[in-house]
Amino acid sequence: MKMNREIIRLAIPNIISNITVPLMGIVSTAIAGHYNSEHSAATIGALAIGVSIFNFIYWNCAFVRMGTSGLTAQAFGANDFAECTRMLLRSIAIALVLGIAVVILQYPLGELSLWAMNGNDLVARYFYTRIWAVPAGILLFALNGWFTGMQNAIIPMVVAVTVNIIHIICSFAFAFGLDMGIVGVAQASVVAQWCGVILATILLFVKFRHTFVVVSRREVFDRKAFTRFFAINGDIMIRTFCIVVVYTFFTAISARMDENILAVNTLLMQLFTLFSYMSDGFAYAAEALTGRFTGARDAASLRRCVRLSIGWSVGIALLFVATYLGWWRDLLGIFVDSNQANASALIELAGNYIGWVIIIPIACSVPFLLDGVMVGATQTRVMRNAMLLSTVAFFAIFYGLQPIIGNNALWLAFTSYMVLRGIFQYFMTQRLETIYKI
Repeated sequence: MKMNREIIRLAIPNIISNITVPLMGIVSTAIAGHYNSEHSAATIGALAIGVSIFNFIYWNCAFVRMGTSGLTAQAFGANDFAECTRMLLRSIAIALVLGIAVVILQYPLGELSLWAMNGNDLVARYFYTRIWAVPAGILLFALNGWFTGMQNAIIPMVVAVTVNIIHIICSFAFAFGLDMGIVGVAQASVVAQWCGVILATILLFVKFRHTFVVVSRREVFDRKAFTRFFAINGDIMIRTFCIVVVYTFFTAISARMDENILAVNTLLMQLFTLFSYMSDGFAYAAEALTGRFTGARDAASLRRCVRLSIGWSVGIALLFVATYLGWWRDLLGIFVDSNQANASALIELAGNYIGWVIIIPIACSVPFLLDGVMVGATQTRVMRNAMLLSTVAFFAIFYGLQPIIGNNALWLAFTSYMVLRGIFQYFMTQRLETIYKI
């Protein structure tokens, strides 16, 4: 049917875009595992800490993409191309301010992060190299959010694939060719992200120059519009901050348990990340379509879109469950050099916790999809409140059970956190009926 075609039209490019992100993480982790075989666990751990720090920065700036996407999609659905133009300029302005601020504040941010994450000198060198990619990364958030709102998933796909191909090539060249190790991986991020900004800007003008409307600076920075923009983004920031806290805590507490536990949890999280980026392809499609149908006041299409999107998301989850059940050892083997002394020990240790990774796709499929629906409908307060409650539950479960079941408590808390955010959103919107009242 037509709605399924619309979902797939937006989801497939987003899946291709998203799948390159964990692929980049997989390559980076594989480089860390093979660069110094005698100390691979320590190198993987250092990379995990460095990546977690940048996840903290990027995820706290992700509101630029999400807020831009929902509001732009609603303007697109209402055929208000002047507002679409204003949204583009607003999001780019905010992205520039954030990016410049991060670079200026890099030293206090770096030192605080290294202290909080128990980072060593290798992590520090990774951080101060990769920090120059942050302004480009935030600009790409703004541009990709606008593209999504304009119902275009092809340009973000082309940019993401290009960025990640450049990153992978440069990572190998810098890490092994120039003997820079994971610092080379960080330098590759800088080169790749800025290439992405250049490409996205070129494609923006090639594809959308005919839709641009001349607007004044006063219209772009209109107080009422900015108040709404920041109200929505304030909720998203709080919601995203909770996500960052949970993910960062996950890595930090793993580092405090044991070097091998940190390495194993990092490896298993790569499998989870692979699923999450695949599932997010349908969440992004739901986000764009929900905003479009909300702006057009088309409740019947919106209801059909949400129902079918949930079905697609659950289907993807079942596919991953089957994949992890059958081939988890082979997948983990990608990250670890089989010739290193502790390779088999790491795989065996991972086997003690693999059950959590197998069930997580089912736990996350609907919550991830509902996130997209909430962004498109700009029901950001619901997202915020659901995330706050889920985060409280995460820490309660972990600290309540960690003395009893150790690392399993961390995975139980993480899985419960995922399930609860979906449950809370569902009931906070009166079983989604609030979304359909447009």
